[in-house]
Parts: sequence; structure tokens; C-alpha cells
Amino acid sequence: MIKRPFIGFGRPRLKYSTIDMMEEKNSIQEIPLPDRVTLLLKNLDINSGDIILKAGEKIKTGEKIVPVEGDGKYLISTVTGTISSLSEYTGYMGESFTTISVDVSSEDEWDNEFSETAADPSRENALNFFGQLPGCPNFESFLNFRPPVNTIIITGMDQDLLIRTNQVTLGHGGDILKKGIDYLKEITHVSKVIIVVPPLLVPAAEKLGIKTMEVKPLYPNMLPEMIMKNILGKVVPQGKSCVDMGFGFISPEAVISLGNAFETKKLPIHKTVTVIHKDETASIVRVRIGTPIKNILNVLGIEIGHGDRLILGGPLTGTAIYSEELPVTYSTDAIMVQDKSQITPASNTHCINCGECVRACPAKVPVNMLVRLLENGLYEEAATEYDLLSCIECGLCSYVCLARIPVFHYIMLGKHEFARIASLEESNA
Repeated sequence: MIKRPFIGFGRPRLKYSTIDMMEEKNSIQEIPLPDRVTLLLKNLDINSGDIILKAGEKIKTGEKIVPVEGDGKYLISTVTGTISSLSEYTGYMGESFTTISVDVSSEDEWDNEFSETAADPSRENALNFFGQLPGCPNFESFLNFRPPVNTIIITGMDQDLLIRTNQVTLGHGGDILKKGIDYLKEITHVSKVIIVVPPLLVPAAEKLGIKTMEVKPLYPNMLPEMIMKNILGKVVPQGKSCVDMGFGFISPEAVISLGNAFETKKLPIHKTVTVIHKDETASIVRVRIGTPIKNILNVLGIEIGHGDRLILGGPLTGTAIYSEELPVTYSTDAIMVQDKSQITPASNTHCINCGECVRACPAKVPVNMLVRLLENGLYEEAATEYDLLSCIECGLCSYVCLARIPVFHYIMLGKHEFARIASLEESNA
């Protein structure tokens, strides 16, 4: 079990779960097609009179669905069936979604719009169908690089602990991963591609014929900012991103999905997910996007009791969720189940100034001072005076906090509120 240290000097030496592809536990288990799926679309007002999508409408697998004519927003149906309802859902940090529930038919009937254009792996075609990719849900922004990206980095290991999704998909990818890289180069017009992997996966990565760089499997070395610093020797300035410096990050699963789409002439409709059990063992599953999380838990025989916690993501940066009915999305790399006996409750105690968070922070943020401002809602001061925007969101501050303050959550809220304030000020101007 991952436990919080009582006291330490410097950063905790937490190791990623590196895998041997020959082990049976790293095989991928198929989850049966559910009776109903839920598809999510961001920032769509279902009460708008312009919406043309209605309950009772039949849709096909792989069909491009445009809810509002001329709006530009679309989603890809991952099943064949009938739309049963549309509703609104508010997610993490107030993100608004429209949920589209679909009663699923037992057999897939594929839409042929993409297959008719699949011979053309152009940027325009990609923008028309790949607004989202499994493992890279913001692929549309990946195609709209401003400033342009000159290097693409494939991350062969997941960013949080206990998750194996990237390693397993890389190990199972084979030739289709190489083809996906070729398609990615053609679509983005970026010729320089690097794959970053732990030592155990270097031989498999080198077979792809692209530049391979090795990373030590110590947390948080797989975060993009840490790869930039430790592997590429470049520091991302405060308030900037890796993309601003010309580096785009993508997962092996996204690259494989892209390759499969053009090879099979069918859009990706599945997601590979690491399910972390209460004893911290893991199962790797392949599931239809939109499937309720409870379906996966039922197949794996995982029971959720009163007081247990369900998390999307890993133990350090994951997000707790309140319902097993939430669906698997393009970004769902992991589902973690914590027994109530494993949960360390957060505290509303004030900072005791022990300095553990400062010692643990890989970005050298003065976290002990930063959290004081965030507790009091001083978000602009936190950004301008105490390096809020330098945080790389690793979660080590919360992990080592002796006072059990949810520091990471304060920081995430602070970033969200600062961005919201800046957006309002820009709109007013």
C-alpha cells in the first residue's frame, strides 16, 4: 500500500509500476457491450433553440453527430442504437457537459462517412473526425498548434502511480504503432518524434525505428515538465506550457488508435483502462467508450461499500467521483477503488510550517506560503507572488503534508479561479 511518510528529507522516492509484457496479469480483458452508454460533449446548451439532436433519433457506430448545425462541435458515436435522453452534467472544476444517453443495439452498424475519406490522412480530415482520440482527448488542439510544434513526444509510461495503460498499449501495439507514427507525422507535418520509456521497454521502443530516450521510473519523472527538464534539458517557464516551447505530448494508445483508424477505415470506439483494485493490484480492460463504470466493476467482481472511494486516475493526481454511473471517456486511463480503511481523511488544520512540501516540490514552489494565500481565496496574489503557475501538478505536496491539508486541491482550485478571473478581465476589457 502507498502510505504517507511521517517525516522525510527531500523528495519521496516513489517508483512507477514497470511491467513485463509476458506476465498474464498484463493481458487485456474485454468488457462486454452495455445496454446503455452515455456520451459527453463539452459546453453545449441543450436548452438552445438551435439544437437539432433529439431523443428517439437512431445513430450508427462511428457516426459523426453534430448537435447544433454550424456550431463546429461534434462527437463520434461509439455504438449503434437510439438516443434516449439529453441532459446536463457539471464535472470537475465546474466543467459543463451535455450527456447523451443511448440505448444500445446488440449489433454494430457502421457509418461509412469516415471510411470514404480514410485514404486521405490529411490535417483537414483529422480535424473533421478526430476531435478526440483515446488517450489524447484534446487531439483537436494538438492539430491546431499555435505556436507550431516541432517535436512530438510519445510517453511510454503513465504519469501517475499504479497505472499501466500506456505501457500495456505500447507493448501490445506492434506494427500498428509504427504505422500510427507515420500517419501522425503526415497529419501534423512534424518529422521529429521521440518516445520516452522506462528501461524495461527500451528494446520494444527501439524496434519502432524512432529516437528512444530512457527515463528512470521514479515519480514524477513522467510528467511532461519533468521530461522537458530531465531528458531534454529545457525548463518550462512559469505560466507557459510544453506546447509553447514547441513540444507536443501524446500517448501510445492515441497513436495506435490513429493508425488503426486509417488501416481499418473505422474510427476508434474503445478505451484501454487500468482498474486498480482495493489491494492495489491492477487489471487491464478494453471497454467501449461511454460504458458506465459500474459495468466494469461488476465484470471484475469489485464491490463498492459505504465509505469506499472511487477515483478516476491514480493515487496522487486522480479525482474522486460520486457515482458508478459515470461513463468511460476518451481520457479515462485509470479507475481506482479505495477501501474506506485505506483513506486518510483531509484536515482543515492550518499549515504547521514543517517544510516537507517545499522539500518535496520538484518545481521548487514555496508551497507553505502559497497554501496560505489559496486558503484565503487570494488567487491573483498566489500567481504573481508565490509561483502558483509554476506548479506541475504532481500532488507530492499533499502526499507529504503532516497536517493532512489537501494542498494539491487548493492549488488546482487556485489555478482554475485565476484562469477564470483572467478570462473575465479580458472579456470586460
